[in-house]
Amino acid sequence: MNKFLFCVAISFFFVLATQAHSETFVEDPDISNLFKNKKINGTIVIASLKGDKTFCHNKDRARSRFLPASTFKIPNTLIALEEGAVADEKEIIKWDGKNQEIPSWNKDQSMETAFPSSCVWFYQELAKRVGKDKYEFYLKKIKYGNEQAGPEITTFWLSGDLRISAFEQIDFLKKVYTRAYPFKTSSYELLKKLMIIEQTSSHTIRAKTGWSQKVGWLTGYVESGGKVWFFATNMEINTPKDLPLRQEITFEALRLKGII
Repeated sequence: MNKFLFCVAISFFFVLATQAHSETFVEDPDISNLFKNKKINGTIVIASLKGDKTFCHNKDRARSRFLPASTFKIPNTLIALEEGAVADEKEIIKWDGKNQEIPSWNKDQSMETAFPSSCVWFYQELAKRVGKDKYEFYLKKIKYGNEQAGPEITTFWLSGDLRISAFEQIDFLKKVYTRAYPFKTSSYELLKKLMIIEQTSSHTIRAKTGWSQKVGWLTGYVESGGKVWFFATNMEINTPKDLPLRQEITFEALRLKGII
């Protein structure tokens, strides 16, 4: 094949790939109405494990990176366990007695209590034990968002440099589900248990919320009817009364698509 024909062929396949990518993320009107009806600016991506089906609202926002906030507790749990920051989910870290904004944080904590309550001080203590060098190693290893663990080791996921998009959250969660990262089986099993937020006879939902700098998250996955679906929702949160909308809109979108 001469140089001209080769260039034409490459251009043709590039166009096809671009069109296929564009078609994959066509705006879903039913899901979009959920945001419009609540007057919320946000995005959601719902994707099958194989990637053959993807539903999306506001794809431009879905491609934009934001602080992960407490959704970072998903990789943080795996990293902390791998590094021996705690032995297991039952190891206690003593509360320092300083009053916290969330009443449930004002007590001794273990991973078993800190993960579901999003206890910030517990995971900040784990971060000190892990250290910046290890975080930089792991963030690059798992290709998490922009891979930036700075400038402060105890706040980089809350107010620091770390950023991730909804699409990147989906990719990350798929690799967690398939155990594509080099973490111990016991760590994956514990995370799987900690992430459960709803379990019925028909489905199990594993997820983590997050909220920082007026951005609220809900990321996770659903096992239902022998299939696995992943979701990543983020939205503007201007007042705490909007926080329940993260789960409300996500669950309604899953129902609209017949997933739960």
